[in-house]
Amino acid sequence: MGDYLNHASVLIVSDDTEFARSVAGRWHAERHAPEITLVTSDVWHGSSAASYDLVILGPVRDRKTSAILSALRSYPNVTPVCVSEDDKEISFLQSTHPHVLIVPRQDGWTSTLILVASEAIRRVQAVARAQRAERLAIENQGHAALGRYMLEVRPSVNNALTSILGNADLLLMEPAQVTAECRDQIRTVHTMALRLHEIMQRFSSLAAEMRAGEKESQADTPEDSHHLVSGT
Repeated sequence: MGDYLNHASVLIVSDDTEFARSVAGRWHAERHAPEITLVTSDVWHGSSAASYDLVILGPVRDRKTSAILSALRSYPNVTPVCVSEDDKEISFLQSTHPHVLIVPRQDGWTSTLILVASEAIRRVQAVARAQRAERLAIENQGHAALGRYMLEVRPSVNNALTSILGNADLLLMEPAQVTAECRDQIRTVHTMALRLHEIMQRFSSLAAEMRAGEKESQADTPEDSHHLVSGT
């Protein structure tokens, strides 16, 4: 069992105190154990399971097992594991809740449960990592598209800024043609246009550096390959 268990969370739902104590004790005896929370079926609520990686369902009163497993279907990111010693109940649960991992409560059941639960947690976390990587890839694609768009519109933006600055300069060179209030507003426009121009210049410099870095990287690759072949 790897370190991933130290970052996992497990909810044990059972009205059998001995069951909950046995599972928690057996897991804590391992080198790596998840964070474990114990609750009874009276205080358990479906929404509380959403924050856990795994839910282990043990013996509960009033035949609530099926109802609890049905409620867990609303949280596909949570893996349910059910432990039962009743063969008829196991058969019923397998047919009505095929998504649930079921562990028979037989000799050595705690060891089997820990193995099954640990593998389930590993898979849950692997899926979560894959989903995060996919989201990051989509975000990076969006950023790349924005960067390409900025490169495409840069000449148009520079032309517009040059026109604004030129016209503002002409107006400021003829103070008699405008009021004092207008001159202040023109100076503000002129200042803001200069700032935008500086930003575009920095963007242009960054783009040039990136292109130079790409060319250098491409130039290094054949050379490295040549050294590898020569060395071989």
